[in-house]
Amino acid sequence: MYGLRVLAAALVVFVCGIGTEWLFERKRQGKVSEAVLVTCALYTLAWPPATPLWILAVGIIFAVAMAKGVYGGFGRNIFNPAIAGRAFVYISFAIVLSRAYTSFGNFGIGAVDVLSSATPLAQMRAHTPVPITDLLFGLRTGAMGESMTLLIVLAAVYLVLTKTASWRIILATLAGGAVTNLIILATGAQKALPMESLLAGSFLYMSVFMATDPVSAPKRQPSHLIYGALIGATAVIIRTFSAFPEGTSFAILFGNTFANLIDIAVDSFKKKAPAPDQKPAGSDASNPPAQPAAPRTKGGA
Repeated sequence: MYGLRVLAAALVVFVCGIGTEWLFERKRQGKVSEAVLVTCALYTLAWPPATPLWILAVGIIFAVAMAKGVYGGFGRNIFNPAIAGRAFVYISFAIVLSRAYTSFGNFGIGAVDVLSSATPLAQMRAHTPVPITDLLFGLRTGAMGESMTLLIVLAAVYLVLTKTASWRIILATLAGGAVTNLIILATGAQKALPMESLLAGSFLYMSVFMATDPVSAPKRQPSHLIYGALIGATAVIIRTFSAFPEGTSFAILFGNTFANLIDIAVDSFKKKAPAPDQKPAGSDASNPPAQPAAPRTKGGA
C-alpha cells in the first residue's frame, strides 16, 4: 500500500541518524551503536508515508543529537530518542503533518496517488463508527507502523518471548489506558472516545515498541507496572481532552521523566517493608519471650 515511499523514508532517516551519531561518537573516539538502528527504524514507522522527507531528516537529527548525544550517548539518555524527535517535529510542523496524516493511497517514486480522508480517531470524535476490521488489518490512514493491529500484536508476542521487551510495561500501559477510558466513558464526558479508540492511532504501537525502551524505562520490575499504567492513563487523557489528536508521545516523555523516581520510590518501599519470613521479636514458639522473675519472699531460699 505504501510502496517505495517506505524505502525512501527509511533511507533518509537511517543516513541522517547514523551520520549524526557518528559525528558525536567521533569526538569521543567511540563507535556508532546498534541502538541507533533501532531508533531510526521505530522513528521511520512512527510517521505517515506522506510526511515530507526533510521533516523526517530534521526529526531524526534532533532525536540522536539532542535526546541522546548531548547526554553522553547510548545508555545515558533519559528520554526515548525516537519519541523526542517525533514530539519535536510534531509541535514544530503541526500544520504540514496534519495534512500528511490524512493522506491514504499508493505511494511510488515520481508519482504519488493520494486520497485524503479523516483518521479513525477523527471519525470517532465525530461519532462516526469505524469498522474493527479496518483497524485490525490496517485499512485506514495513519503512520506506517501503526496501521495493522494484528502485526503489532504478533510483534509484541515475539518481543516478550525473546525477553526483548517487558510484558509488564506492555500490559500495564494497555490496562492503564483501558481503565482510564472506561472511567471517562462512565462519567458521560462529551469528548469521551469509544473503547475501540485504543486500537486506533499510535496507542498500541507506542505501548509495544516505545514504552518498553529499556534505557529510558525504570529498571525495577515492580516499577514497570506503575510506569506503564502512568503512560497509558496519560495518553488517553491527552488524546481525549487536549487539542492534540494523539497523546502517546507526550505520555511516554512524561513517563520517562518520572522513571528514575519510580525506581527510587519502589526501592524505598522495599526497605521499609518487612521481609515475608520476618516475624516480630518473641513471636517464635521455639524461642518464647522471657517471663518476668517471680518476686522473692522473705522466707525464700
